[in-house]
Amino acid sequence: MRKDIHPDYRDVVFHDVSCDFKFVSRSTINTRDKITHEGKEYPLVKIEVSAESHPFYTGKHKIVDTAGRVEKFRQKFGAVGSKTAVANG
Repeated sequence: MRKDIHPDYRDVVFHDVSCDFKFVSRSTINTRDKITHEGKEYPLVKIEVSAESHPFYTGKHKIVDTAGRVEKFRQKFGAVGSKTAVANG
């Protein structure tokens, strides 16, 4: 194998910011942030969803308010190019 062509594979702390959960895994991801976790300094990667916060794994379903998005779109663009307006009309 050729030397110096592979990225650095190292321990990294992933921080789920939605539930303040941290775990250590190995990754080649580049990051500028660092954190001290369990007495050792690691690169830090902030993530939005992990197994600790995802509804599939937790069994807790969050209702996402999507109401109003379609209405906002229709107010902005009207019936121009809308296939639903043709289907409903």
